[in-house]
Amino acid sequence: MARIAIIGGTGLASLSDLNVQQVQSLDTPFGCSSGSLVHGELEGAGIVFLCRHGDDHTIPPHKINYRANIWALHNIGVTHVIAVACVGGINPDIPPKKIIIPNQIIDYTYSRAATFFDEELEHVTHIDFTQPYCDELRQILLQAAKEVGLNVCMNGTYGATQGPRLETAAEIDRLERDGCDIVGMTGMPEAALAKELELCYATVAISANWAAGRSKNEITIEEIRNTVEEGMQSVTHLLRSTIKILKDL
Repeated sequence: MARIAIIGGTGLASLSDLNVQQVQSLDTPFGCSSGSLVHGELEGAGIVFLCRHGDDHTIPPHKINYRANIWALHNIGVTHVIAVACVGGINPDIPPKKIIIPNQIIDYTYSRAATFFDEELEHVTHIDFTQPYCDELRQILLQAAKEVGLNVCMNGTYGATQGPRLETAAEIDRLERDGCDIVGMTGMPEAALAKELELCYATVAISANWAAGRSKNEITIEEIRNTVEEGMQSVTHLLRSTIKILKDL
């Protein structure tokens, strides 16, 4: 049976319908995870929930201990990780509230601890990152979306930027030229670390706003919060439908 973890980002600090059974604090060789590991049951399946930005949403993207988070999930036996993230829409087909299941990523981050394989090595390790997301889990997410009638974007390229500031219009123009459809700040090194530990990892991204220069309006945190609050209802439906499928694997 798949052991499922959900990493919550901005707008998903908890799973309201999770039947909580245990709240675990776990230290790791890489320090403490962002928040507590919340064990519970949802749709008849065992779930672990971790809030990426901390239990009180106080950790900015560039300060998240991605290694501790992924190592902790792997250490307790998680096999499948669904990472929820808020992003900005670059592609005109990805307006606010649209859900995307990305299939590719470009990393623009820097100075983040990005690998488990950097000290006291017996040999140098290179992972194949041709396909950064687990296609098995991506297909399950797409199936689940269809079953609940959600019209999601079936693929796209996630541009991972450093943050915590939002991007300039010129930077978004560059990302678009590079082939990015969405932009966010937490996609890397999370995806690569999951790959290093052979976890089946996929992202559910929700467009919280148009990226810089893609709308005449100023990007405000209030706008992002309101959009995310509405859009997370659809994300929650998608997660529940996905868990129903995963629990039978």
